[in-house]
Amino acid sequence: MSKVRFYFRIYLKILSQDIKSRMSYRSDFIISMIGMIFTNAAELAAFYIMFQNFNSVCGWTYYEMLFLYGFSLVALTPMQCLFENNWNLSGYVRRGDFIKYCFRPVNVFFYYISEIFDVKGLGQLAMGIGTLVYSWIKLELPVTPLLLLELLVALASASLFFIGIMNFAAAVCFYLINTGFLIGTVSKFRDYAKYPVTIFNKGFRFLFTFIIPIAFIAYYPSLVIMRPTEIPLLTWLAPAFGVLFFYASYKFWMYGASKYSGTGS
Repeated sequence: MSKVRFYFRIYLKILSQDIKSRMSYRSDFIISMIGMIFTNAAELAAFYIMFQNFNSVCGWTYYEMLFLYGFSLVALTPMQCLFENNWNLSGYVRRGDFIKYCFRPVNVFFYYISEIFDVKGLGQLAMGIGTLVYSWIKLELPVTPLLLLELLVALASASLFFIGIMNFAAAVCFYLINTGFLIGTVSKFRDYAKYPVTIFNKGFRFLFTFIIPIAFIAYYPSLVIMRPTEIPLLTWLAPAFGVLFFYASYKFWMYGASKYSGTGS
């Protein structure tokens, strides 16, 4: 427990310094937040236009799809805010700058990841919560302590899946050269998380469930809330799988970091 408090205090200090440095450029902060909100608003507009021509998509109504969209935005926020530095890992490794993280008496993964907090992700969080609440009301879903607890567990497990996916993608740079493109490519798959996996053919369903598990970012967890009578086994197993998947990605990341020895120049 003392170790947890130790890392928590360190994280707060690192976080405060990062926020201070970012807030010194307030215009950049405001523009980034507005840009994030407008990007998500444009996607919501696309949903609305699509459903002007269709009553449902593979049995999913407009408000159910809207719920999936809001759920995915909230679930993706921890990665956006807390693990944003994964995007820079390939550059650090290639230039040899990553070596500085190997000489501190703290966990390398923690030290590297905690160095950046992406505040513009808060705009995404606000948009996601607003969409989730709006669709919840329109779907006339009940509000009970148990259901809210299930929602929190579902969101946590969904976040762990996406963080794990990005950890794996980022850490490949420890093993292979010139993999900077990989994390961007894998990140694009998150757009498919906003749709029910049932709209894809069997090949893509398998891919999005067992290879790149984006179906666990919104589809499987949200069934607990929206369609409690149609919950498959994978939905019940999602929290445990999320923890295991994140832990596996962490070990993969740490093993690569332990083998890193600089550029040799």
